[in-house]
Amino acid sequence: MTDSTIEALNKKLDRLIEAVTRLAPPRVPQTDLGGADCFVWQADPGYLEPVRKVNRVDIGLIRGVDRVRDILVDNTERFAAGYAANNVLLWGARGMGKSSLVKAAHAAVNGSAKLDLPLKLIEIHREDIDTLPKLMGLLKTAPFRFILFCDDLSFDHDDTSYKSLKAALEGGVEGRPANVIFYATSNRRHLLPREMIDNERSTAINPSEAVEEKVSLSDRFGLWLGFHKCSQDEYLDMIDGYISHHGLAIDPETLRAEALEWATTRGSRSGRVAWQFTQDLAGRLGKSLKD
Repeated sequence: MTDSTIEALNKKLDRLIEAVTRLAPPRVPQTDLGGADCFVWQADPGYLEPVRKVNRVDIGLIRGVDRVRDILVDNTERFAAGYAANNVLLWGARGMGKSSLVKAAHAAVNGSAKLDLPLKLIEIHREDIDTLPKLMGLLKTAPFRFILFCDDLSFDHDDTSYKSLKAALEGGVEGRPANVIFYATSNRRHLLPREMIDNERSTAINPSEAVEEKVSLSDRFGLWLGFHKCSQDEYLDMIDGYISHHGLAIDPETLRAEALEWATTRGSRSGRVAWQFTQDLAGRLGKSLKD
């Protein structure tokens, strides 16, 4: 075999190796669980992406939900300390601070300086719920304790991934790892649309069994924390908290009048509306808001 023939074969082999390499799946990045306190689960290829700067507010700024705030913090503290705790479903009115409260409670518990190891918060996207078993498999041998958090969790009539969530929370042979707890927020108390429940009741041979199979998902959450529309006084209290925290100077009567007008134009009062008003006010005053 001549040198030119060998060289031609080597070139073909190099091209073949390059083509096979491109077809191979990318290497899954390694997660350093000690490198951050918050992560986002990337189901494909299957790793935890650290979040260096978490989008959250101080727990003292979340007003009008004092009772559910205290219950959630207490449950989180017990879990972080290694004691028994419940999965939590935060449900109810939009914009009342459900997801903000989860992130704020996590920060408050970690900031208490009572833990040997920090509590970790992992966000899992709604569309990745069926990969929960894979995620739990990665976490069960870790030395840390984890809150798995899904924001705006709900299921449509043709969605069967809720069965994966039921099994991951308390079902299956292994069950939920002792170092993992699940927090979710939803506008729906039973996570399923009312028309879906009504349809099951009207079309099933045994309506009660069909409905119970669907709504039993929410029974996997030991704590149901309800969030309801706030009163005018609670709305104004939320704004007062933001104004004080960010050091915005404005006449109290002017503030009250503008805040109420803002809520009227939006057609609702909530923590989100209060925060949006604060952002607008800060912009009009030529001020920036604290991180």
